[in-house]
Amino acid sequence: MTIDKQTVFTVSQVNECVKYLIEDSPLLDSLYVSGEISNLTAYHSSGHLYFSLKDANGVLKAVMFKSSAQRLKFKPENGMKVLVHGRISVYVQSGQYQLYADAMEPDGLGALTAAYEQLKEKLRLEGLFDESRKKPVPKYPACVGVITSPTGAAVRDIINILGRRSPGTKMILFPALVQGENAAKQLTSGIRYFNRYKTVDVIIIGRGGGSLEELWAFNDETLAREIAKSELPVISAVGHETDFTICDFVSDCRAPTPSAAAELAVPDDTELRARIHALASALQTAEQGNLKAARQTLNALASKRVMKSPDSFLQNRRMELDTLILRTEHAASKKITAARQQLSVKEQRLQTLTERRTADAKASLQTAAARLESLNPLSVLTRGYSAVYGTEGETVRSVEQLKTGETIRLRLSDGSADARVTDIHPDERN
Repeated sequence: MTIDKQTVFTVSQVNECVKYLIEDSPLLDSLYVSGEISNLTAYHSSGHLYFSLKDANGVLKAVMFKSSAQRLKFKPENGMKVLVHGRISVYVQSGQYQLYADAMEPDGLGALTAAYEQLKEKLRLEGLFDESRKKPVPKYPACVGVITSPTGAAVRDIINILGRRSPGTKMILFPALVQGENAAKQLTSGIRYFNRYKTVDVIIIGRGGGSLEELWAFNDETLAREIAKSELPVISAVGHETDFTICDFVSDCRAPTPSAAAELAVPDDTELRARIHALASALQTAEQGNLKAARQTLNALASKRVMKSPDSFLQNRRMELDTLILRTEHAASKKITAARQQLSVKEQRLQTLTERRTADAKASLQTAAARLESLNPLSVLTRGYSAVYGTEGETVRSVEQLKTGETIRLRLSDGSADARVTDIHPDERN
């Protein structure tokens, strides 16, 4: 086989050639593709989206770079049917053609509507719509904070209603865009401002009616979370009665219009005055009734005998006092007599007991003295016996202690005598 080297191409050259052929096609340079998203990968570091579009018979690779992805009004998800605009080109390194998308919207459902439903469901699941976390609107606020456009009809309606219903209530306006690219950021700043300085008692945030696109700033997630964590109660008043935004769901109170929000924020001074007047009348009537009853009671007391003749009342009290004194003295005398009798009985019992114990003690003492006397060695001497002591004063109990010729002392009952041992006679029985 003869090969002309000029007809030999590298892989990259072939891929480049195919790329140029595809990109030169007007049909593939700008087209809309309908399909279902699959294999979606979102790289948070780069912000690019990589996915496939598929239908019943085929699959088309696609990529959407950060510059286009950040303009999306909704979050793409696997299984979502979408309509994508872009161009077809070839990725030379892999030789794969793909759709380079620059716009996307849900097929059959607007992008804004899809984004609205997605965020609404997300915040609902987080509990930001729960009634349990919502704060009550104060009945009598001293100052109302309003976040809206300074030139719109909404602020004029709010000023008129507040001035008519409660002229004494102050209002602080935080001017903000209510539609456009920077509107959500300014509205969020208003919520943060009032919560930081606490110069108001309640916040109204809103605007007049408009399309979904015009009201879109009030569907911002950051704004919704700022309203949810607000320490001050927030009244949402966005659009007309039929318009609903995320702001309405997270706020503490939703008003159908800005005018209705002003009516919810402050009481009607006319009704309040009428109520105060009615309460004052009721209080006056009750006071008059109490005063009349007090006068009747006073007259009844004044008509009593004690008020007409105090001396007689005092005399009766004195007599009662004397009677009580006599009764008290008599009772005290009885108690003293009874106490003396009890004391006398106790004294007699004590004397009897003392005499008995004394007699018993004497008898015991005599018995002990008799026993002691019987043990006294001197008492034996009175019966004719004597005690013998040696030269050292020791008691002689045996003849073995004696020696012939030594001097001993004899102790008799009435004295003592010295004697000399002349002879010793041991007892033969021993």
